[in-house]
Amino acid sequence: MTDSEAILDAVREDNQTALSRLGSSKSLYADTGGDIDTEPVLRATADAEHAAWETFLEWADSEAHDDAREAFEATAAEEQDHYETVLDHLGDDAYEPDEIPALHEYLRGLESTVERVGGFLGRILASKRSKEQVVGYFVGDADPQTAGVFREFGDDLDAQLERAEELLEDVCESDEDRERAQEAANGAIEAAYGEYVETLEAMGANPKPIC
Repeated sequence: MTDSEAILDAVREDNQTALSRLGSSKSLYADTGGDIDTEPVLRATADAEHAAWETFLEWADSEAHDDAREAFEATAAEEQDHYETVLDHLGDDAYEPDEIPALHEYLRGLESTVERVGGFLGRILASKRSKEQVVGYFVGDADPQTAGVFREFGDDLDAQLERAEELLEDVCESDEDRERAQEAANGAIEAAYGEYVETLEAMGANPKPIC
């Protein structure tokens, strides 16, 4: 097992509950403010894609490590394309989010390359769960074409995960680096999960899934 695989496994293990709940239907309920309909789902997705685009563009502009900068630039371009694709489906080219998700507030506070790469990994794991719910919504809405679009977003996340693992191998030179990367990944997931819990509780909903 490579060091990056060990970090990935550890992050998944540390955040089993959070990742499971972020992948539940309640996650979409929270993201849409309880209004699970096509337009709110698309707006919530646009918010997430726009925030990711801005985060990775900001990182690329200030990153000194060449491989990391190239990875962040590639990811920013993918997220920009995702955002513009969602706007096409939304039919509102003028729409622009005015709030930054807690996950991206956290990520934008990371300054070292090692922490950013760890945060990158955590963001991917959290986002993969929410994307699955969006795909599920459009499947349930008998809109396989749009569901297919969001499956492609998921494919991009798979590619980003490979990118993150390669970067971890490249930038983590010591056990301390690996620990910092893992802590940053955990922090990203905790930020996303914390907002999920806070939003649901403010809506009077229990963040725990109904078994």
